[in-house]
Amino acid sequence: MPTRFYPHADPACSRCHGLGYVVTPQGEFAQAAVCDCVPHCLRCGGSGRITITRGDDIVVGRCRCQMLPDRIRLFNRANIPARHANSSFMSFDKSADGVMPGFFAAMSWVQDFSPGEENQGMIFWGSVGRGKTHLLIATLRQLVFEHGVAVRFVEFSRLLSILKEGYSAGRSDTPVLEDLSQVPVLGIDEIGKGRLSEWELTIIDEVVSRRYNAMSCILGSTNYSPAVPSGNPPANLAVAEFEKQTLGDRVGHRVFSRLQQMCIFVQARGNDYRLVEGRRMQKTGPRLTPLPGGNAT
Repeated sequence: MPTRFYPHADPACSRCHGLGYVVTPQGEFAQAAVCDCVPHCLRCGGSGRITITRGDDIVVGRCRCQMLPDRIRLFNRANIPARHANSSFMSFDKSADGVMPGFFAAMSWVQDFSPGEENQGMIFWGSVGRGKTHLLIATLRQLVFEHGVAVRFVEFSRLLSILKEGYSAGRSDTPVLEDLSQVPVLGIDEIGKGRLSEWELTIIDEVVSRRYNAMSCILGSTNYSPAVPSGNPPANLAVAEFEKQTLGDRVGHRVFSRLQQMCIFVQARGNDYRLVEGRRMQKTGPRLTPLPGGNAT
C-alpha cells in the first residue's frame, strides 16, 4: 500500500493517480514533482514549519507536509534515467508468462527492507529484455517513496564513461566512487558488461568491495547467470556470450564471491519486452496511455 502523504492527494487525479507526485523525463534523468492535485497545507500555511507551545516552551519544527517534498528531492538525486520515468511496480507488465515470481520477489524485498540496518541486496538476472532494469528501478523508486531511503542508480558502462571523462579533464575518480560507496542503497545496472580490461575489473572490484566492507546494500541487474567462473572465453556473438559465460567470468571470482554473500539472485523470466513492444507498435502505433506516477510512454 503506497504511503499516504499529507496533505492528501486526490485519489481520482488522472496525473498522479493519488500518489501525490508525478515523474517525467527531463534531459538525461527522470525528475519528480508534487502533483497539482495536492492541496495547500493548512497546518503550516505552506511554510513547511509549525510552532507548538508546550507549557512555557515554544517548539518550532518541520511540518509533516514536507515528507513528500523531501522524498521527491531524494528521488531527483537518484540519477534514474529519463527512459525509466515510468518504471514502477504499478506500470510493470504482469501479463507475460513467467514474470510474476520476479515481480513478487522485488515487492517482498521492499516490504522487508529495514532502513538504517544491514539489508541483504538483490540482483535480477536473465536474458535480454526481461524487465530486469524496470524491476531494479521500480525497487529503487519504492525505497525512496515508501521508506524515505536515499538511493543511487548507475549503469556500469556509463560509470566507466564518467570516470574516463573525469580523467581527461584532470579530475580524480575519488568523488564519484565515494558517492557510490556512501549512498545507503546503490543500484548497478548491467553488472558484467564491458571489455573485461584490467581497469574495468578494478573499478567494479572497488565499488563492490567498498560496499561490502561498509555492509551496505547493493541492488543490480545482469545478463549473466549467477555462477562461479567457468573459464569460457568471451564469444564473438553477444547472445552466445550471455549463454556461455557466467557472472563469475565477467567480474572475477573475488567480486562474485562477495556479491553472493551480499545479495540474493532473482531470475527475471518471460518474453523479450523490447521485441514484443516493437511488434505491437508496428501494428498499433506508439502507446499514449498515461501510467501511474509518470508520463505517457
